[in-house]
Amino acid sequence: MAKVSSEQLGREPIGKLLVKQAVPASIGILVMSLNVLVDSIFVGNWIGSIAIAAINVVLPVSFFIAALGMAIGIGGSSIISRALGENNKEKALKTFGNQISLTLLVTIFMVILGLYYVNSLIPAFGGKGDIFGPAKIYYTIVLYGVPFLALCMMGNTVIRAEGKPRFAMNAMIIPSVGNLLMDYIFIYVFDWGMEGAAWATTIGYVLCFAYILYFFLSKNSELKLNWSHFGLDRPILKEIGALGFVTLSRQAVISLIYLLMNNILFGLGGEAMIAVYAIIARMLMFALFPVFGVTQGFLPIAGFNYGARKYQRVRESINTAILYAAGLAFIVFVGLMIFPAEIAALFLSNQPDMSANELAMNAYVLEHTPSAMRWVFAATPIIAVQLIGAAYFQAIGKAVPALLLTLSRQGFFFIPLILILPNYLGELGVWISFPIADVLATLVTGYFLRKEVRSTLVTAKDRL
Repeated sequence: MAKVSSEQLGREPIGKLLVKQAVPASIGILVMSLNVLVDSIFVGNWIGSIAIAAINVVLPVSFFIAALGMAIGIGGSSIISRALGENNKEKALKTFGNQISLTLLVTIFMVILGLYYVNSLIPAFGGKGDIFGPAKIYYTIVLYGVPFLALCMMGNTVIRAEGKPRFAMNAMIIPSVGNLLMDYIFIYVFDWGMEGAAWATTIGYVLCFAYILYFFLSKNSELKLNWSHFGLDRPILKEIGALGFVTLSRQAVISLIYLLMNNILFGLGGEAMIAVYAIIARMLMFALFPVFGVTQGFLPIAGFNYGARKYQRVRESINTAILYAAGLAFIVFVGLMIFPAEIAALFLSNQPDMSANELAMNAYVLEHTPSAMRWVFAATPIIAVQLIGAAYFQAIGKAVPALLLTLSRQGFFFIPLILILPNYLGELGVWISFPIADVLATLVTGYFLRKEVRSTLVTAKDRL
């Protein structure tokens, strides 16, 4: 592999550069999403649909703790991208060292709390009735691996900030493949059930950490730390916290949405309705991988060129990223509108020895998932503006607008909608809340992005 320098972020044509950044990011996200998707298919077919619902209950807790690492990573990587653009390598190194120290301190503390309150957290997130037992098994084992996942998510964003998207892609592929292999061995061969699924996931996290550690210790990384870089620096921590709070707030809202959705849907249709949402939640992670890949690829390009005062390139990166993401989102939309029943069937077991309850639950899930999926993804073609707009403000270090725009869809619009509409429309009210929130958030983001570009980027001159 040819050596890649972060300076290329400020030189290469934007279209070519975005493809170079976005394709590896998309592949990495695709593999990770396929990992979650296939893992759910394995669990559904080899353990049962109740196990899918159990994992869906656990995910918001473990993902929130892991998202602390992502928040620290994205917040710090915004600083690193701009510092590299300004040729201030010492600041980049100090930021990276502080990211590592902060991630370890925060996530280990949160894991201790998560284990202590396990019996309260699982029911709060919808782990009631038959779901509680398998959810607790999965949660307890996976939580031990969450600090490794947090370090992986933090390190992956730093790799992208260095302009090394292929290495970031590898860091996402290796643990995913390992997890699926362990799934087969632990669940299918050894018949360990939920314990097998949990250990497979945890081993995947450790594999990811091992690869990222190798990258930063090798000659491939520009960021070579010494012990002085790990000492906490208050100004840097403050900036990491302000920008990282955007990502953390988004994940906190996602966890809150899981809590609300699982409880609302349990009241509407019991465990079977939670299984419907579990399938849709997996598709929300999987189907939009190319759009998320473009967003990930856009972040270091915008941040580096903004730090280098190359505002024409920043404008071009915004327009190109929206164009690419919108085109990919439309392709995803078409596929989901045509094949929702076939997608739902992939998650359901058809073994001949299934009980009457399992057969009834599968029939319910297969009947309700297609229409729900069509509603949830109805506004997919327009989400590019919302994603790229919010990412832009985060890339250039403007924490407040980044926070407000990031929370607009899920926090300001979606949560009020799912608290109100189901009271009048029942199950339909839950699903139509998704496209309504997408449309409202896109309109708001488009307005503020246009205003920002006109006031900041159009009037500024590129520094040659």
